[in-house]
Amino acid sequence: MATYDLLVIGSGPSGQRAAVSGVKKGKRVALVEMRSVVGGVCINTGTIPSKTMREAVLHLSGYNYRSIYGMNYRVKEKITMADLAFRVQHVIKTEIDVTEAQLSRNGVEVINGVARFEDPHHIHVEGARGAHTHEAETIIIAVGTKPASSPKVPVNGKTIINSDQVLDLVDLPKSLIVVGGGVIGVEYTCMFATLGVRVTLIEKRPRLLEFADQEIVEALSYHLRDSRVTMRLAEEVESVEELPDGAVVANLESKKRISGDALLYAVGRQGNVDELNLPAAGIEADKRGRIPVDQDFRTKVPHIYAVGDVIGFPALASVSMEQGRIAVERAFGNQHVQSNPSFYPYGIYTIPEISFIGKTEEQLTEEDVPYEVGVAYYREIARGQIRGDTTGRLKLIFHRETRQILGVHIIGEGAAELVHIGQAVMALNGNVDYFIDTVFNYPTLAECYKAAAFNGINRLARFEG
Repeated sequence: MATYDLLVIGSGPSGQRAAVSGVKKGKRVALVEMRSVVGGVCINTGTIPSKTMREAVLHLSGYNYRSIYGMNYRVKEKITMADLAFRVQHVIKTEIDVTEAQLSRNGVEVINGVARFEDPHHIHVEGARGAHTHEAETIIIAVGTKPASSPKVPVNGKTIINSDQVLDLVDLPKSLIVVGGGVIGVEYTCMFATLGVRVTLIEKRPRLLEFADQEIVEALSYHLRDSRVTMRLAEEVESVEELPDGAVVANLESKKRISGDALLYAVGRQGNVDELNLPAAGIEADKRGRIPVDQDFRTKVPHIYAVGDVIGFPALASVSMEQGRIAVERAFGNQHVQSNPSFYPYGIYTIPEISFIGKTEEQLTEEDVPYEVGVAYYREIARGQIRGDTTGRLKLIFHRETRQILGVHIIGEGAAELVHIGQAVMALNGNVDYFIDTVFNYPTLAECYKAAAFNGINRLARFEG
């Protein structure tokens, strides 16, 4: 029986970061991965494949240059699923190689197999090379999630799929039904719509992406409708059926019937805990497979931690990495490590992409915080014209009295990169005057910060003057 100071279950972003952090603290570390390759959902079926597919869609469709060369401009006339899969598989392989090299370089022992608790300190791992039991002083659960299922939606992996099976589609459908208006559903809706697929998006809530700023979501909704997406909001699926001719029909509770060549079911994800035998460790997951933890990511069993998507919101790869690092620091006695969730940025890779940090207007209004808004439009920035993105915008929200930055909300290409400027200013407790006094390279999209700051300050001047 092998004994470790730290055993991590799962090799996604949170598991990788936890394992490497443990080694850097001088601990003997093992990482258990149920797949034959490392990387977890993030590299193999989730974040990396979907973002790579998005990049391939943007390139092959010529989307970013249609405002310059015309709406009919395309790099490749007939785009196939094979075209998209080719690029995705290349990136996945490279990312797996990079991750394996990182773990090996740091001396993390990787054990391939399915992990199962025997008791709070012993993990039984069954894999292709046999079954073994391992003992660990500290255990971190980083098993991620899998697509949620529903008895109403008979996923068959061909015409009725979940988000892990998108690249398994043989042909690009002419029409697609997407069930679920969360991040995953909206991202894939944008990709397929950009490829010319007629998409119908069904969401049971009255608006998309309820945690994001309403103005930004309204702008995205405009783009979706402009891409011929039909949105059925405040609607719920009652059943899904396959017709003899191969078509798929979604029957809604409102008695509407929606047909398409394929259906993507993207309503949430479930913690990947079925194989873990958590009760043997004294831990319970909720009905969605999420493991409850405290602010240090410790479960109710003191030496067992859980990090990443398996603990629920926000379920972002970037945040999961930080959770893995903090869990290790706390587990081995460092109570001083700092990380402020209020400064975590969000990136949603729709088309156009959305990124934000801090509070929304809706949250500040509810909290009775006096704020002002400054907005800059890509079409007014030279770089926006050069890039061909004339629809993007950046919104600064700042306190009316202290001028402190309270939120940055962006829609447009490059949003997920651009938001980090605002993140740095917020983390250093900067105010809107920073952007007024700072010189940005020209021409760049970063100039949006200065334009938005002037816009907001001018609004204040009406009252101060």
